[in-house]
Amino acid sequence: MTDTTPVDLGPQARLVARLATAVPEAALADRTPCPGYTVRDLLGHLTGLTVAFRDAARKDLGPTTDTAPGSTTPSLPADWREGLPRVLDELAEAWRQPAARTGMTRAGGVDLPAAIAVVVAADELVIHGWDLARATGQTYAPDQAALRASHAFLLEAAEDEGRGGGIFGAVVPVPDDAPLLDRAVGLSGRDPNWTPPSP
Repeated sequence: MTDTTPVDLGPQARLVARLATAVPEAALADRTPCPGYTVRDLLGHLTGLTVAFRDAARKDLGPTTDTAPGSTTPSLPADWREGLPRVLDELAEAWRQPAARTGMTRAGGVDLPAAIAVVVAADELVIHGWDLARATGQTYAPDQAALRASHAFLLEAAEDEGRGGGIFGAVVPVPDDAPLLDRAVGLSGRDPNWTPPSP
């Protein structure tokens, strides 16, 4: 069972917001470690999942929580530089409410316990934060509590029978003594040594 020790999403959400607002316009068409996504797509995906998990915390179920990930190419709102940091703050605040972590909720069209949904949200912020930082040449030191939650979640997912596709790609082998971030990135199906392709 995934560790559901409460994690405050605030520090990781603020880090992702800083990474996003530092992205230059010229980088929006660049490739990312997230397969098939440009930086623009990744920012659009981050915006959509942030809204979805905010609404999942609020139990405000509907179109934002019902859309399966990957069903459409993410669109990036015109006001994303102001809007993404705002919804990231709202996400963190929503999950601080005691009622957010009780009962069931929905995200990505999947019904799941709220206590698990917040762990999934932490994982999304950690791994896509790495994607964004690596694609845009920014340094990255994720919040350690969120990173531990992400790693535990991904490790459990990797051990599920039949793993190899779907939401996560096939695990990339990483040495057991590698930094925790590298191990989480490998479990997410990414190569921790990924670098942007040469122009």
